[in-house]
Amino acid sequence: MHKIGVIPGDGIGPEVVREARKVLDVICERKGIQLDFEEFPLGAAHYLKTGEVLSDETISRLEEKESILLGAMGDPRVSPGVLEKGVLLRLRFHFDQYVNLRPVKLFQGVPAALAGDRKIDMHFIRENTEDFYVGLGSRVRTGSSREQLKLIRETYEVKFDIGIDLKDTDELAYQIGIITRQGARRVIDYAFDLAKKKGADLVTSVDKANVLTEVYGLWREEVEKASSSYGIEKEFQYVDAVALHMVRNPERFKVLVTPNLFGDILTDLGAALQGGLGFAPSGNINPSGVSMFEPVHGSAPDIAGKGLANPVGAILSSALMLDTLGYKDAAHEMESAVMSVLSDGKHRTADVGGKMSTTAMGDAVLNALKSQ
Repeated sequence: MHKIGVIPGDGIGPEVVREARKVLDVICERKGIQLDFEEFPLGAAHYLKTGEVLSDETISRLEEKESILLGAMGDPRVSPGVLEKGVLLRLRFHFDQYVNLRPVKLFQGVPAALAGDRKIDMHFIRENTEDFYVGLGSRVRTGSSREQLKLIRETYEVKFDIGIDLKDTDELAYQIGIITRQGARRVIDYAFDLAKKKGADLVTSVDKANVLTEVYGLWREEVEKASSSYGIEKEFQYVDAVALHMVRNPERFKVLVTPNLFGDILTDLGAALQGGLGFAPSGNINPSGVSMFEPVHGSAPDIAGKGLANPVGAILSSALMLDTLGYKDAAHEMESAVMSVLSDGKHRTADVGGKMSTTAMGDAVLNALKSQ
């Protein structure tokens, strides 16, 4: 019995999670997989009613789970960042989900303006707990610039020979990116191990080492070591060059490993290549702990409750969850069902110009799975 926490969340989250659960139930019954679901009402409604974002008690209950299935987080009634940081980022950091795995695959029958008819099948492995998302930053205000810069230097041991002289009306904001050798090593090893399992002969490392030399210099050292250890070739690409190649020649990429910030940006470009955010799954993974799976799209409050959301990303995220739990055949059958539904070009939700409802798309995937 696998204990699974379910956080439907905000906006379209409950709608797409419902469809994913529907498909999960069928494949699990077929394969004899036992999943014990417990739902957690986290999100805007819970916060507005109780003033609580994510309690320590809820964290403790989630610690008992093997995986978490999440819909979406965010609501215009709540200030930006409250739910995203208070729930999403807190869970990622608390459970040390240091791998963000985002497959980017264009299925036949899905219109993709950037990709056309090209074959796209790549995996992004994004470092998920370090880089510029660690929250080290502040503002230096008028009147105490020299003292505050001195404090920054002493606190973070940063060389601040930048010659800044603040005027009376000036203000300086700064954010510090942190990469530890251990943090880089473990996610890079994960990427090379995944490449080995998938038979890929090249791993593309993404950085901006020509400008941010310290953090990404260390990153490159670990890529060199992993390449040698796994016997798999590596290439170093600057993030801007990767963005260019993803548009012009996306077939060249198979496995990419990226620091946190660049991975966040490039995988949204990847979603555009595969037809839109509605088709994009993701996993926040701790290989030896609690992992969390969610579609890449947000809560889309403007269409919530209208039956317009695309549930494919959520269905594929739940398949990714099964794959991580060790049920690769079940995950493959779920993906195959999605592929068969999309291949004729007739089953389309509103995000790609179609008229199918969220429930109808879920039912179509369900029927395809049953007919396999």
